[in-house]
Amino acid sequence: MQKVLYGILASLVALILIGFTLPRTHSIEVSREIDAHQATVFALVNDFHRFTLWAPWADTDPNARFIYSGPTRGEGATVTWDGAIVGSGTQTIVASRPFDLVDIVINAGETGEARTWFRLEPGTGTTIVHWGFEADHGMNIVGRYFASMLGSVVARDYEAGLVNLEELAESLPAADFSDIEIEHLAVEPVQIAYLSTRARRDPGATAEAMGNAYFEILNFIDDNGLDDAGAPLAITRTFVGADMLFDAAIPVRGLTAATPTDGPGVRVGTTYGGPVIRVRHVGSYRNLAVTHRKIAAYLAAHGIERGGDAWESYVSDPAKVAEEDLLTYVYYPVIANQR
Repeated sequence: MQKVLYGILASLVALILIGFTLPRTHSIEVSREIDAHQATVFALVNDFHRFTLWAPWADTDPNARFIYSGPTRGEGATVTWDGAIVGSGTQTIVASRPFDLVDIVINAGETGEARTWFRLEPGTGTTIVHWGFEADHGMNIVGRYFASMLGSVVARDYEAGLVNLEELAESLPAADFSDIEIEHLAVEPVQIAYLSTRARRDPGATAEAMGNAYFEILNFIDDNGLDDAGAPLAITRTFVGADMLFDAAIPVRGLTAATPTDGPGVRVGTTYGGPVIRVRHVGSYRNLAVTHRKIAAYLAAHGIERGGDAWESYVSDPAKVAEEDLLTYVYYPVIANQR
């Protein structure tokens, strides 16, 4: 019996000594070129809710549980996972720089702490993604053995993950939203006088229809003793063929019980109130369609669901402000507490 115990002890000592001969540090890096804008790819690696849509371990252990804490995305965002196959651990984003860097610290229990990162750089109309991993196991023998046995497996997983990331990124709307100013805020409902309008989806036709509608609304405001209380609005309702259906509107004050509220022409109502994203557009109204495409791409990349009809608020008076300096705010209602 004593010989057996000595044998076991000798084996343990040998394993420990061998462990100390294994590399203390372990690092890998894989790369892939993706046919998508950097802003889109960045959104998918800077948010753990999006990360789990393409990370290879989601398929490996579909019953794994994920718990999110901290900010939705960016520095401080944290995910804790627990699964029969993938084990348990925590990841936290410790640095995030739009649209080219995300650094993450991983704590996976006995194997110790590690670091993973994403570096994005522009290709020829594409994004080159570098996904890296490094760990300094120090005196952690378990970590050293783990790295020596599973290092190549981790590299294959990373390569498979970038294939998944490529498929997801290239399936999203292809518009670069990196140059638009986006605010997340809540708006209060306001009272408006509005006229439902239909016009061809052509800048000239739309402008003419809006001008006629605002003329009627201003007459309604004067006839009913109301005051205009803000910048004119256009609330997009739907599209029918080549036509756009929208409500031209002007915020008002002074509504009374005698104010007509319904009829074939101008009516009064209340705008949406709640969470929105707001985008600041400066320049010609003719370029607003480009801004809307960028907003659609932003929402899709971040997995944000719309909560109602979008509208535009025309802050500048085109009779007084040069076309290139016109300020318009674009609002998109979004569903709150999606995360």
